[in-house]
Amino acid sequence: MILSPTSAPLHRRYLAADRPFLGICIGLQTLFESSEETPGVAGLGVIPGTISRFEGRSAAVPQIGWNGLSPWRSSPLLGVDEAACRAWSAADDTGASGKKLYFVHSFRAAVTDANREWVVATTDYDGSPFIAAVQRGNVAATQFHPEKSGELGVALIGRFLAAATRVAAGEEGALACGAAAAGPWVDAPTRLARRVVACLDVRSNDDGDLVVTKGDQYDVREKGEGGAVRNLGLPVELARRYYEEGADEVCFLNITAFREMPLDEQPMLEVLEGAAASAFVPLTVGGGIRDYTDSAGKSWTSLDVAARYFRAGADKISVGSDAVRAAQDYYAAGKTCSGASCIEQVARVYGSQAVVVSVDPRRVYVASPEDAPDKHVVALTAEHRFGPAGERFAWYECTVRGGREGSGLDTNALAKACEALGAGELLINCVDEDGQKRGFDVDLIGDLCAAVGIPVVASSGAGTPEHFADVFKATRAEAALAAGIFHRREVPIAAVKAGLGAAGVEHRGVADA
Repeated sequence: MILSPTSAPLHRRYLAADRPFLGICIGLQTLFESSEETPGVAGLGVIPGTISRFEGRSAAVPQIGWNGLSPWRSSPLLGVDEAACRAWSAADDTGASGKKLYFVHSFRAAVTDANREWVVATTDYDGSPFIAAVQRGNVAATQFHPEKSGELGVALIGRFLAAATRVAAGEEGALACGAAAAGPWVDAPTRLARRVVACLDVRSNDDGDLVVTKGDQYDVREKGEGGAVRNLGLPVELARRYYEEGADEVCFLNITAFREMPLDEQPMLEVLEGAAASAFVPLTVGGGIRDYTDSAGKSWTSLDVAARYFRAGADKISVGSDAVRAAQDYYAAGKTCSGASCIEQVARVYGSQAVVVSVDPRRVYVASPEDAPDKHVVALTAEHRFGPAGERFAWYECTVRGGREGSGLDTNALAKACEALGAGELLINCVDEDGQKRGFDVDLIGDLCAAVGIPVVASSGAGTPEHFADVFKATRAEAALAAGIFHRREVPIAAVKAGLGAAGVEHRGVADA
């Protein structure tokens, strides 16, 4: 919804007429009177209250991930009534605590006496409940994203469209809710799921076709002289498969640069459009999101590229080597944000939750922290991560150019700089563990989780379902990612979810996919 001094009265008249309306995320927030996100800018004022920022007391901000609902009353939109509420909140066969939907936001609406009559469901995060869905008459809105919430969300949109059609035909009460309640039917807090992310490394093969590939430490060609690019499947087909198997997100890392091509001819656009049409979970895309001049001499900014990817179906963009350069500039300027980096430009327009920084660190071993006084040194806890001479300490150097070159910047410093610049999530690909199947580097992941207040995604090293549970139990990482083991069907996503349930780790059930 776009508000302006001239359009706001039109929106209010539409809503006052009780015409069918479904707001999503900011579409819910604009129904309120004001928001801390935009001081001095009035909302529509349909619902009393002010939207406020999460305080970040006990959880990462933004909230990114799958969370449950606590229904307050019967709702044709949500597809629940009081009799079905306990079934909605019941654990499934993998131990997931109820049905979950996808949230991504930094600001929320609190329940008050003045707006209680609107509340359909709440959710808990950062230590307190907030409004997850509202409705009065034919006007409804959700803080979560139904279009990214798998079959549950698709069904919700279908119910709204069917009811709106009946309303347009003159049928009254097609979206009627039950009476307002004093609170949720089930008095138990919801819990955010740890996410399992399927990553697709996309590259053009020698025939110019985009394929999903994977290699050990970035070598994506088959062994032997003249080896072809390893082909593990087609991107859109694999994205659909992972969606059906229960992946919570799909991440495309486009490791082939098409920087000389006009923006609308970028091959990844077709991939994103195809994936978005068949996989109703969040999609992240990385690679080539930077300023460039195409073969026709036209210049594009990183914001132009990101905007086109978003229109094609991406929910988040991932920035790699450019994030390292932005962090270096940040420190060179005395920890000052210039506003010129890709991170800042995209976050300013689309919000921090739309920007992921993908980090490719490698260990630089030292005998003691005193040997690297200008670096952030991490103590290593597993013998297989010790150095060649038995070193039990290392600082993690950020690499660029797909892990091929060092930058001199340590990963802890990069993480703090990128959070200050406006990034909303960190994706940590440990070069030393890539393809090794020995588990995630919990020393590195844990250190970065302690360094920043934004969500962290663990990557590189998964070889068994237990590795996912291990990183979640050892760190506060919000998500864990794998590629090759999923592509080759060595570890099914369902097995990962079952392993999380057995370990008591909160997750989204496969049945909700």
